[in-house]
Amino acid sequence: MSESSELPAKEEQQEEVPADPEVQSDDSSEDEAAGDTEMDFLRSLFSSAMGLGSAEKVLDELSLEGVARYINSGKCKNILCMVGAGISTSAGIPDFRSPDTGLYANLQKYNLPYPEAIFQIDYFKKHPEPFFALARELYPGQFKPTICHYFIKMLKDKGLLRRCYTQNIDTLERVAGLEGEDLIEAHGTFYTSHCVSFCCRKEYSLDWMKEKIFSDAIPKCEKCSSLVKPDIVFFGENLPARFFTSMKMDFPRCDLLIVMGTSLQVQPFASLVSRVSKSCPRLLINMEKAGQADPMLGLLGFGGGMDFDSDKAYRDVAHINTCDDGCLALAELLGWKAELEEIVKKEYSRIDSQDKEKAGESKGAAAKVAPASAEPGFKAEE
Repeated sequence: MSESSELPAKEEQQEEVPADPEVQSDDSSEDEAAGDTEMDFLRSLFSSAMGLGSAEKVLDELSLEGVARYINSGKCKNILCMVGAGISTSAGIPDFRSPDTGLYANLQKYNLPYPEAIFQIDYFKKHPEPFFALARELYPGQFKPTICHYFIKMLKDKGLLRRCYTQNIDTLERVAGLEGEDLIEAHGTFYTSHCVSFCCRKEYSLDWMKEKIFSDAIPKCEKCSSLVKPDIVFFGENLPARFFTSMKMDFPRCDLLIVMGTSLQVQPFASLVSRVSKSCPRLLINMEKAGQADPMLGLLGFGGGMDFDSDKAYRDVAHINTCDDGCLALAELLGWKAELEEIVKKEYSRIDSQDKEKAGESKGAAAKVAPASAEPGFKAEE
């Protein structure tokens, strides 16, 4: 399957097993993060009750134009992007929750007990076939990055991107040119896979997994014969430890948060919007408003959700549009549009050339194999 689709993650109690140091580190990071989140909430409540922590207004206007002027002012040097499935739908990858076109609305052919079962770890261990059938349809390498992906890469190239936090598993951020250090793949990735056995955990590459999936084989570990699963986060699994450690460093330093293509419904990812400073502007580019503050918490004067419309709004901007069109509009205001369009054109040409080369290599390999496998007395077709 691909990541552009954003995977829901849920923390559940794992069965007790002897944990190696790396696993213990994961758990420790999550426990610390949970404690930090509780402390943040208490600090926010205390500050609000005491009338402390008034926020500075950074944008001169709550609009896309205001955001562009802020970026061009030179005061903005640590941009964080939070992205979800919506940035990849124009590449042909479905999101999860759209009523008719979303992934969950089109899983009937797999005869699942409920749609989410396809990403439920216990169900996967007993019935891996539906997941790998879906993975074959949506596997990375069949799709090109979108304008939005390349806009994020431009932020990096211009020295403005601190990190991109993605819910997607399609690896299109990597294809667009972001590297591992630039990314927090919050819900995992197809880039690597591991044996599901806690006693083994042998790692496998993207190419190894692709070969197994497209040969209709259920991937089994070469060392212990257990299932091999891509490193995407299923229901019942913990998020990567790096998600928790990085967010504690990145979000306090963020001076502009850009949220794109996500409903902000999946925790703990959605809560990240509240971890930036109170003065940090937040831009949402999405087909609908998302992540808005709980009205009751708003009445009490605290809570870190988005506030686009109230009289107290001072930093949140919603640009309701597709992610590609929103990025093009922002790029135009920044004076980057022509550069962005040229990058997309060159990258698509490069990807097409690579695909043709791979297709030629595959045909050549098939031609060499064909004569050896032909029946005696028959000439292999040219």
